[in-house]
Amino acid sequence: MSSVEAAVEAIRAGQLVVIPTDTVYGLACDAEREDAVGRLSELKGRRPGQPIALVAASVDRLLESVPELRGAGERIARALLPGPLTLVLANPVRRFSWLTGADPDTIGVRVPVLAGVALELFERVGVVAATSANLHGGPDPGRLGEVPAEILAGVAAAVDGGALPGRPSTVLDLTGAEPRVLREGAVLAEEAVARVTAALAE
Repeated sequence: MSSVEAAVEAIRAGQLVVIPTDTVYGLACDAEREDAVGRLSELKGRRPGQPIALVAASVDRLLESVPELRGAGERIARALLPGPLTLVLANPVRRFSWLTGADPDTIGVRVPVLAGVALELFERVGVVAATSANLHGGPDPGRLGEVPAEILAGVAAAVDGGALPGRPSTVLDLTGAEPRVLREGAVLAEEAVARVTAALAE
């Protein structure tokens, strides 16, 4: 069995996996399973109430999971994704409340640029809950060998996608009147805001 097959089976069984993305290695699980998401947060050492992104293979797959994004949210998502951005958007029916942290009226979504084994995996699972495969507050892993031993010991499978850029996604809050950068990462804050402004003007 390949590492991708092992990861797909593990995700479907509600277990945790380490996967490559377009930025850093991620700790992921089935987004539909609240119990799995709870174990993910526990393994990473996250405090209760911290949000976790919904990561999808494509914008179309994202809209299947959160159909309320259609309209303004979809226009922004299609303008900015795929890419190394996490977008915090309105979540009016409070889908995936176990991912949203302290504010269930919003949800963080991401569609990475996928290639190789990451593309193969996402084509098969469609959508996952994912966060950086580090211990809370630790460095973001750009190689599988940089994932902490404690994380690797707690997952059912790990997929090696080679060397990654090693900078996490830039997080943009688009729920207010103006875009806010919550975390600068792979995309500079000024560039990210400019891209959002251009998308909204179309």
